[in-house]
Amino acid sequence: MSDLPIMPMPADAAASAPRPSGGMTLVERAYQHLLSMLMTVKIAPGERIPIDTVARQLGISQTPIREALSQLEAEKLVYKTTNVGYRASPQMTPEEVHDLYTLRVLIEPYAAARAAEHMDDEALAILQSIQAEMDAVVDRDEQAYARFAEADAQLHRLIARGSGNRLIEETIERLHSHLQIFRSLYQNGAQPNAPEAAAREHQLIIAALLAHDPVAAEESVRQHLTSSQQRMDRASGTLRS
Repeated sequence: MSDLPIMPMPADAAASAPRPSGGMTLVERAYQHLLSMLMTVKIAPGERIPIDTVARQLGISQTPIREALSQLEAEKLVYKTTNVGYRASPQMTPEEVHDLYTLRVLIEPYAAARAAEHMDDEALAILQSIQAEMDAVVDRDEQAYARFAEADAQLHRLIARGSGNRLIEETIERLHSHLQIFRSLYQNGAQPNAPEAAAREHQLIIAALLAHDPVAAEESVRQHLTSSQQRMDRASGTLRS
């Protein structure tokens, strides 16, 4: 794999970069940038991450980049090797993806039930905007997939946050990050009707949350994750053949 390309930055980028006094800290900015690159596979599995290049891209020093990479290492999204530095973690195996879905099935239905009980008007408004975004994605190109994936991530983050359990929220967020990387790699092997099936499942989840129905929310999330696991198993099997 080649190193990351150096992207041009405005001359005043460093001066305008967020500081701890307002908005995101430099570490948070670096973390979000690297996480986005990893999840969209702009940094491919196993690819080296040159700290100096990332620092120039963002117009900041290398220190916050290193701190952000340490956070990503703790989440097992990158790893560090002697005399090489950081690399993106290797691609997950189909078996690992299956196991992650199994864990999600154990955790997220409970989170959805709690979220249905606790969601406030602001969260419900976000749910409606997520539904509108998913309904608007009808194309199958890369940009359409990216929009759908982001709406999917927003929905699951909202459910995790709505559970009121910080540990559950952090766990779901990390699991979803790993799975999103795998999805980005496998999407060409997905079944033709996978996006439509996922959209219908999301509609049931959102309807249950909007109705503050914990039983329906729990069951709809369980069914969605079980179906997603089956779709992922079939798609990864296609990749291995």
